[in-house]
Amino acid sequence: MNQAQVFELLEQNKNIRGIEHWNKMSNTNNLTCYGIGLTIQRKLAKQIGRNRELAQTLWLSSCYDAKVIALLIDDPKQITVEQAEQQVDQLNSGMLSHVFSSCDATLAKSPIAFELAQRWLNSNDLNRRKCAFGLVYEFSKKKSKIYTEDFFMLVITDIANNFAKEAKSVQLAMGGALMGIGKRSVALNQAALSLAHQLGPIDFNEEGSHCEPFDVVKHLTSDYLVKKLGLK
Repeated sequence: MNQAQVFELLEQNKNIRGIEHWNKMSNTNNLTCYGIGLTIQRKLAKQIGRNRELAQTLWLSSCYDAKVIALLIDDPKQITVEQAEQQVDQLNSGMLSHVFSSCDATLAKSPIAFELAQRWLNSNDLNRRKCAFGLVYEFSKKKSKIYTEDFFMLVITDIANNFAKEAKSVQLAMGGALMGIGKRSVALNQAALSLAHQLGPIDFNEEGSHCEPFDVVKHLTSDYLVKKLGLK
């Protein structure tokens, strides 16, 4: 499949309501949008299949949906540190940075992801810190031995020390990481839940948005998780 065929696919799946919502947003940075939700974008990416060359072409477009597809179809084994550092500087849309680091996109599956996350956690750049916590959320779902309990405890400490200083978008990413970490083990659940109680529900609304605050405690005390971890 080539770029023209991808855009034809996007046109066939455009969502007028989604487009109207996009046009009301303040952080689109002049990207166009077909209003397609992430669930459908994932289905389209699966239909297109892994294609690194096409991913690189789509990334250069000025269309949000095409950029998301690019992040979903790239080959994680071929992603380089240089590429990731370049792309993180090109994340013009707030929503795009979330997809870049999480949402089953390819960066978190790449061999360089853990190295990048550790570096970006200590970055002075807002987008890099936000993406670092998005990656941590993805790591929290994996069983690899490189993702140790000590590492996740350090991330919890990082969140505790820096949450109040961060922008709302980073606070939301921190909340996602905290939620993922707290679902991993009993010890991590206790540490994450204690901090989540201190932080309270996370209000991440920017101007013009009216979403419910993100309640990490609710996720870490669900009946399913209590049963899964054997919590009392």
